[in-house]
Amino acid sequence: MPAWVERRLAGREPGRGVAKVLRALAADPRRMSYASTAAAARAAQVNVATVVRAAQLLGFSGWPALRAEIRSRYLAGLSASQVLTEHATDDGPARATLRRELANLRDLSAVLDEEQIGRAARLLVDARVTLVLGSGSFAAPGLQLAHLAQTLGHDVRLQQVGGTGLLNAVSLLREGDCVVAMLLWRTPREVLDALGVARERGARVVVVSDRAGEPFSHLATELVQVPSEGAGMFPSVVAATTVVQAVVAAVVALDPAAARRASDGIQALWDRYGLFPDPDA
Repeated sequence: MPAWVERRLAGREPGRGVAKVLRALAADPRRMSYASTAAAARAAQVNVATVVRAAQLLGFSGWPALRAEIRSRYLAGLSASQVLTEHATDDGPARATLRRELANLRDLSAVLDEEQIGRAARLLVDARVTLVLGSGSFAAPGLQLAHLAQTLGHDVRLQQVGGTGLLNAVSLLREGDCVVAMLLWRTPREVLDALGVARERGARVVVVSDRAGEPFSHLATELVQVPSEGAGMFPSVVAATTVVQAVVAAVVALDPAAARRASDGIQALWDRYGLFPDPDA
């Protein structure tokens, strides 16, 4: 079995049927990463209930969550050019992208936990300061989170500097502060190190990731799993952006009156300095 499966088993012995499912994962991760529950059962020559038990034994809510983990790990082992080959299709790029993103949102709907989104929003609201981390294009959902949360009156900052600047920033965190990390495809070592420092400082950590396992699961107060497969060479941030929208909506729902006051105050400031032209002018 793959090493990550062995680690999640933590010494537990799977039954005969579950072991067949786990061997099927190891034998053909590409096929299993696309399979429905019924298709996975056929591939492993077991029934659907056994597939669900296998997922739960590994700590997942069900087969859709485990399938997302398998797909993420499979794609993370490929280079960008190999990913492009994986997605070879006769469809045009626009149509292929649209279909892929619709599939991602369907997969997200199968694993999204309403209560978990509420808990993540509460961590942000209760924090004195929140740092948002993301590498390269994966910082894009973090930019959205920081901007909208600031509009709602919360001190949420996108940390775009790495190296010494990143470690300096997390070293200032205190007990009860928060870090939100967008960890998709491959994660730079320094981001993982920064999350470790944040936890040492007593900060809460919300991870939005296409993986549910190591190397960062032990650092996360809340781990929100999202699909990230793109239609071409690069991963998608559509599902991660959708989660950000959900968290922002949950922040508003925690105290709508406070959200309105903060938003109205920001709007008044923008109007004071003529930040936007009058649409009626």
